[in-house]
Amino acid sequence: MKNIVFIIGFLICGTTNLLAQDSTWTEKAVAYQQHLNKEFSDHKTSPLPEKKIAKFDGLPFFEVDKKLIFQAEFLRTPYESPFMMRTTTDRESIYVKYGEIYFNINGTEYKLNVYQSQQLSADPEYADYLFVPFTDLTNGKSTYGGGRYLDLHIPEGETVLLDFNRAYNPYCAYSKRYSCPIPPAENDLEIPIEAGVKYEKR
Repeated sequence: MKNIVFIIGFLICGTTNLLAQDSTWTEKAVAYQQHLNKEFSDHKTSPLPEKKIAKFDGLPFFEVDKKLIFQAEFLRTPYESPFMMRTTTDRESIYVKYGEIYFNINGTEYKLNVYQSQQLSADPEYADYLFVPFTDLTNGKSTYGGGRYLDLHIPEGETVLLDFNRAYNPYCAYSKRYSCPIPPAENDLEIPIEAGVKYEKR
C-alpha cells in the first residue's frame, strides 16, 4: 500500500512540475512578445519608418500556443563550410550551418537547420547566437510572405528550447531600407506554424 501511495504521489508531483514548466514557458513567450512591442515603439530600436512609430499600438500575434514549444533534439554539424546566404538585396551574408534541430508535431518529425553568422560570431556579445530562418504554410496569408526568423543560443547539451511563439518577421517586412536573409529552401516546413508574429501590411 505504501508503494502505491508513493507512486501516486510521484505521478502527481511529476504532473505538477510539467504543468509548472508549461506555465513558465508560456510566461516567457508572452514576455518576449512584450519585449518586441517595446522595441518597435522605441525610436532608437524600431525598424518602422519614423512616421509610423507614433501610431504603433502593438504587433499582431497568434495566441501563445504551448504545443509549439519544444525541448527539441539538437545535432551539432561541426564540419560545414561557410556559404553566402541570399538576402532581399544584392548584399550576401556569410553563414555556416551550425547544427540541426529535430521536433515532432502531430506525430510527424520535422527538421530545421540552424546557422551561425560569421560576422556576429566574431563579436563577443553575439558569440553564442544562432539563427533559424524558416518558411511555412502561413507565409503570404497570415504571416510575412518572405518567411520568419527564430533566434537561439548555443546549447550546452543535446537539446535546445524551440519556441515558435518567438517567431518574428524580418525587418524588411516593415521597411525597404533593410537587407534581410532569405530562408534557405531546406528550412521550408510544409505545415502552418500558427504562432509568433503575424503580418499586417500597414
